[in-house]
Amino acid sequence: MKFSLRGLYALILTLSFQTNLTAEYLYKDELIFNPLFSKQVEKLGYELHQKTGISLKLIMLKELPNKMNIVDYEKSLMKDFNEPTILLTFSEMDSKVDILASESSLYDYFDKKQVLSPISSPVQAFVIGLLNMDFSDMTSGGTILPLLAQKAKKGEVLGKYSGSMFNGYADIAEQIAGNKNVVLENAVGNANQISIMFVKIFFYGFIIYAIFLYIKRKLYIRRQNSEQK
Repeated sequence: MKFSLRGLYALILTLSFQTNLTAEYLYKDELIFNPLFSKQVEKLGYELHQKTGISLKLIMLKELPNKMNIVDYEKSLMKDFNEPTILLTFSEMDSKVDILASESSLYDYFDKKQVLSPISSPVQAFVIGLLNMDFSDMTSGGTILPLLAQKAKKGEVLGKYSGSMFNGYADIAEQIAGNKNVVLENAVGNANQISIMFVKIFFYGFIIYAIFLYIKRKLYIRRQNSEQK
């Protein structure tokens, strides 16, 4: 009986592993292994594909194989797909995230630069530009990197990965749907993003005010020293 149970467990593990490998939209997952996460990605990816004909695949890697460049790795995978495909790829050990489309025309349906921006909001972009005195490239609205950059306690790292990558996946899907004039029933929506935006505006408003007071204080001290001379 014990042997039979072991065989059953082995069969279950094998089938689970095969299911993971053949997942349609969560194409590779070497990190999360969460059925709920997989289900959400599959639901959204399936609906997007049914309504737009575009296949958006998420790839979660522990590490890029053979020290490959992430773009080269994506190109090697892209050879397996015959339909319009977009790959959103994350490699934990390499700390790399990228988006690759099988056709250049697919980039017209979403803003790759915005999705991969390390800056989450226009307010944050303004503050960074003010501190660096450089507003030349302040693309904001990033939906992946700002979340990945946040510190996570032990045991919360996988939650950070799944949250940030699903956030980016949903962002791309919703942009594509919007540009294709279709509605996704499984879309995340922007209600939560609006709430977060208000919090960020409030927070960065204080930072801007503090910078203003600091500059004002410096000018006052400089003026006082000048008058004393």
